[in-house]
Amino acid sequence: MKLLLKLITGIVVGIGVGALYYGVGGAGGLGAFLEFLVRLFITIKSIIGSFIFFMIPLIILFFIANGISKIGIGSGKVVGVTLGTAYISTLGAGLLAYMVAMMVMPRITNGGSVPEEAAGLEPFFTFEIAPLMDILTALVLAFAFGIVITLTRSEVMEKWFEEGKNIVEFLIQKVVIPILPFYIAGVFAEMASQGTVFNTLSVFGLVLLVAVALHWIWITIQYTIAGALLGKNPFKMIKTMMPAYFTALGTMSSAATIPVTLQQTKDNGIRGRIADFVIPLCANIHLSGSTITIVSCSIAVMSVLPEYQLPGFLAMLGTIMLLGVIMIAAPGVPGGAIMAASGVLVTNLGFTEAAVAFMIALYMAQDSFGTAANITGDGAVSAIVDAYERKLNK
Repeated sequence: MKLLLKLITGIVVGIGVGALYYGVGGAGGLGAFLEFLVRLFITIKSIIGSFIFFMIPLIILFFIANGISKIGIGSGKVVGVTLGTAYISTLGAGLLAYMVAMMVMPRITNGGSVPEEAAGLEPFFTFEIAPLMDILTALVLAFAFGIVITLTRSEVMEKWFEEGKNIVEFLIQKVVIPILPFYIAGVFAEMASQGTVFNTLSVFGLVLLVAVALHWIWITIQYTIAGALLGKNPFKMIKTMMPAYFTALGTMSSAATIPVTLQQTKDNGIRGRIADFVIPLCANIHLSGSTITIVSCSIAVMSVLPEYQLPGFLAMLGTIMLLGVIMIAAPGVPGGAIMAASGVLVTNLGFTEAAVAFMIALYMAQDSFGTAANITGDGAVSAIVDAYERKLNK
């Protein structure tokens, strides 16, 4: 919650500085000073944004490779069913969000706007950090190394990727997350200096409400399926998972919520050996709530970007399928999913830096709700796997 307060502070400060400049203009001593402040914010945003884009391929490479190398444990069939169920759940959540967003978002966002790249004031200077590799290269390398490490049981390479993951996670926790409020302040200062911020905020407040509503619709669908397979009341199962949901709202981390998720899943009657395996694994691979938010907000952002075509079903299906893969083992820190997903938004949907920046701001505003939906859904995945395993060994 401290991070959320810092982000809100960044938004308020950015809007305040940008709106003052927009109202006063660049004339006079005060106008010149405000122009200097806005350009300073935009310069900081540009530098931090360059670093974030530099980190994205490294996040994908080390987290996905490490996550895959850790999966090769337990019964092969149970592992396969867990992976398949989690992926189908994430894919289904994304498709639900896409269908609803295509109907609702253009109506909600009518009149909203996101500033075009290079519009308005310019930064004092640009500081470009070229990524070591592109997104697709990082994804292919991550899968290639992760699968081969699992097959060959290479302890040296497994340790290397694990250490690499720890280093990248440290950079995210100690560098990216602390400077994120300054980045967000720059984004909103730029928008406010162009006079677009208040229309945008009023629009995207409704967008986030739609995303949270979709979280609960998908949770209900998940537990309806799980309850039918186990012969249990789905609403009682959801009620049992509420302590985990509210814990995730406070921690904003699936990993930090694992102990509570485990206990509540077992209280739902899921056998211990199934819950002990499925819950920690799903904390890294099952991101249905995050996918709903990313898909909903991306459609909303695209609907207000000038001269931007909303994606067709097949184009968005490919994007959602990639999101389900690329967010595997997303770091257990606030904003990990959107950091990993930013590459897909750029390569598949053609997002500019301004659009990605706004996506990060939107996602972080509801990160706790997306995380809560993720871990609540983990209990349903455990129930489905438990039902499968009971039938398998009957």
